Amino acid sequence: MAAVTSLSFSAITQLSERKISLLSSTRSLLSNLDAFRVRTNFSIDSVSARASNSNLSSRFVVHCMSTGSVAPPVSETKLKFLTAYKRPIPSIYNTVLQELIVQQHLMRYKTTYSYDAVFALGFVTVYDQLMEGYPSDDDRETIFQAYIKALNEDPQLYRTDAQKLEDWARTQSSGTLVDFSSREGEIEGILKDIAERAGGKGSFSYSRFFAVGLFRLLELSNATETTILEKLCAALNIDKRSVDRDLDVYRNLLSKLVQAKELLKEFVAREKKKQEERSEPQKANEAVMK
Repeated sequence: MAAVTSLSFSAITQLSERKISLLSSTRSLLSNLDAFRVRTNFSIDSVSARASNSNLSSRFVVHCMSTGSVAPPVSETKLKFLTAYKRPIPSIYNTVLQELIVQQHLMRYKTTYSYDAVFALGFVTVYDQLMEGYPSDDDRETIFQAYIKALNEDPQLYRTDAQKLEDWARTQSSGTLVDFSSREGEIEGILKDIAERAGGKGSFSYSRFFAVGLFRLLELSNATETTILEKLCAALNIDKRSVDRDLDVYRNLLSKLVQAKELLKEFVAREKKKQEERSEPQKANEAVMK
C-alpha cells in the first residue's frame, strides 16, 4: 500500500476497464457523505460567546464552547489544515476529509456548540474507520492532529476522551449502560451532564457524530437488545428517530467507502504488476549488454 501515496483519483479514472465502476463508487460515496452533512442553521453573524451553566460545573466535564464575536470563514479552517499538513493525501481519503472539515467547521462555530466526550468518540470512530488502511500510521495521526487543530480544538482531548469512553463501555452491560444516572463516576458524570443539557438546562447541539458515539458505546458494551438504543436515547434526552436516521446514513457511507478503497487497492496491485512486466525486458537487455 506504500505506492498509494503517489496516486491521485484522477489517475485511477484514466483506466478504461475500471473508470465507470470507480467513478460510480466515488459519486455514491460523496452522495452518502453529503447526507452525513451536519444539520445546522449556522450564521457567521450570529456566533457569540456563551458561558457554561454554573449549575453543571464538574471536574469531570469539559466544555469547549464557541467563543468570539466573529467565526473564522471555512476557507481559513481549510487553509490551517493544509498548512499544518503539507504532504499530499491520496484523493480517496482527501475528498472525504475536505467534506468533513467543512461540515465540522459549521458545527464547531454554532452558538449552541458545546464539546462533549460522546461527540469526540463519534468523530474519532468516523475518522479511524475512514483512514483505515492509510499508507502510514504516523501520517494518519499527524493528519488527525492537523485536522482538529484547524478547528481550534485539542486533538489530545478528543483521543483521551474517546479512549476513556471506550474503556468504560467495555466494562458495561446493557443495564448499567442505560442506568448511568443512578451511579457515580467520571463517565457517568459526563453522561449526566449531556442529559441535562440535552433536556434544556444548557447548551447542546445534536450531531451525527454524537449518534455514532452512541452506537460505539452500544457496540463495545455488547448491548444487542433491540430496545437498548431507545432506552439510552431516552436517558440522554435525545430523539431516537434522528439517531436511527443518522446511523443508517453512517452505515451506508462506510459501505461505499469500503468499495472505493477496494477499487483503489485493485488498481495499485494491477499497476505494480504492469510495471514489473514492463521492467523485465529492460532488465534482460541490460544483462545482455553486460
